[in-house]
Amino acid sequence: MMDTKSINWLARLGAAAAVLALSACASPEKTPATAAVAVSHNAVDNAVSSGAPELAPVELTSARDKMMRANQALAAKDYKTARQLAMEAQADAKLAQSKADSAKSTAAANQVDADLRALRQQVDRANSDQQ
Repeated sequence: MMDTKSINWLARLGAAAAVLALSACASPEKTPATAAVAVSHNAVDNAVSSGAPELAPVELTSARDKMMRANQALAAKDYKTARQLAMEAQADAKLAQSKADSAKSTAAANQVDADLRALRQQVDRANSDQQ
C-alpha cells in the first residue's frame, strides 16, 4: 500500500509529464503555421482591396513574394520559416495598405484644396463684377 507522500510525489510527476507533453505539442516549430499564413493572406487581400497595386506596388510585391515563400516552407513542413515569412508578409501588406490609404487621403485633401481655390476665385470675380 502506498502512503500519502508517495501518492503526492506520483501526482506531481504525472502533472510535470503532462505539462512537458503539452509544451512539446505546442512548440511553434512543430505545429503547422497555417493560421499565420492565413492571416497574412488576408492582410495581402486587404492591401489589394485598398489600392496597393497602384499606390504601393513595391511593398505589395514584397508581401506577395514572402507569402509565396511561406506557402513553400509550409508545404516543406518547415513551420518555423513559414511562420516567420508569414509574419513578414503580414507586416509588408499592412505597410502597403497604409501607404495606399495615405496616398488616397492626400489626393482627397489636394482635391478639396483645389475646389476651395476655385470657389474663392469665383467669389472674387463676383465681387469685382459688382463694384
